[in-house]
Amino acid sequence: MAEDNSYESMLCVKPEVHVYRIPPRASNRGYRAADWKLDEPAWSGRMKITAKGKMAYIKLEDRNTGELFAQAPVEQYPGCVVEAVTDSSRYFVIRIEDGNGRHAFIGLGFADRGDSFDFNVALQDHFKWVKQEGELAKQEASQSAAPKLDLSFKEGQTIKISIGNIKKKDAGGAKSRPMGGGLLPPPPGAKAGGVLPPPGGQPAVSAVQTNAAPLLDFGSPVPAAQPASDLWGEFTSAGSNSSKDAVKSGWVQFS
Repeated sequence: MAEDNSYESMLCVKPEVHVYRIPPRASNRGYRAADWKLDEPAWSGRMKITAKGKMAYIKLEDRNTGELFAQAPVEQYPGCVVEAVTDSSRYFVIRIEDGNGRHAFIGLGFADRGDSFDFNVALQDHFKWVKQEGELAKQEASQSAAPKLDLSFKEGQTIKISIGNIKKKDAGGAKSRPMGGGLLPPPPGAKAGGVLPPPGGQPAVSAVQTNAAPLLDFGSPVPAAQPASDLWGEFTSAGSNSSKDAVKSGWVQFS
């Protein structure tokens, strides 16, 4: 991504900050705000943090006229340009430059801890973005340098797709259904292919056996059935007598 160095963005604005003259560092343990004259600030005014490209700038301006008092270019954070004191979260030591190669260290203090927190977060977020942009640029450079994988078809190259699994799945999914119109199962106690027995335990007489003898015996006459044990005998005799009387009298008599 190309950087636009002409564009300057605003990161943070605080209307009231204080500047202190600080004594030289006594040891390598860091600066202490208790060694400063906190009740006698050297200057008070407005602070702005701006960003231009990868650089951040801490600007101290007059709160009424906007005249620039001092400026501290920041290339990285945390770093040597901005350093927190060891005994308070509201005070920092910053290195200012005049644009001619000269620099000096001054003390910067905030009246409220919330303002010092915003100052710290604004610098952290800016340089976190700078780091992410650098990583993305490296990834794009490595991808452009790597040979590209050509997955296009060459001239005359074909591809074959087998769909045999789909056919097998369809064939296996169709199941044969049982044919309709089947016979009902026989009632309980009946044998396969037989006839239900008559009630009372009497043996059933097959009609085929009864009519088989007259059909096969052509020569001998069939003897007439004896009406002795026939229940219809009385009606037969009564009918014969009445027919004789009817012949005599000419009338048919019903009994």
